[in-house]
Amino acid sequence: MEFDRIKAELKKREPDTIRMDSENYFEAVIGRARLEEMVRVLEGIFGAPVWPSDKKLSKDTEKLIKNVGGLRKGQTLYMLNNGSGASAFAMLWPWQDGERITIKMSKI
Repeated sequence: MEFDRIKAELKKREPDTIRMDSENYFEAVIGRARLEEMVRVLEGIFGAPVWPSDKKLSKDTEKLIKNVGGLRKGQTLYMLNNGSGASAFAMLWPWQDGERITIKMSKI
């Protein structure tokens, strides 16, 4: 699934706020009540999350996600593999207030 189509799927869910919507990057905020729905959408597109995991992320993946803030405990990373390597990733970043979650997605 190409990046624009993935963005369209996320926008259909009407996030509370869209912070960034460019050719290669999308960032939005949703309320906690919408998290299950968004996880279903992301897993339907990307498959199971690659983080959290008991396995270490590759150096290439770490470098890639570092550009958008990296990962910490409690956050989730999804990677889309188009057959010749990863083509996009999405991250869920819960806020400290426990009420909101930032969705970050980038084309690779």
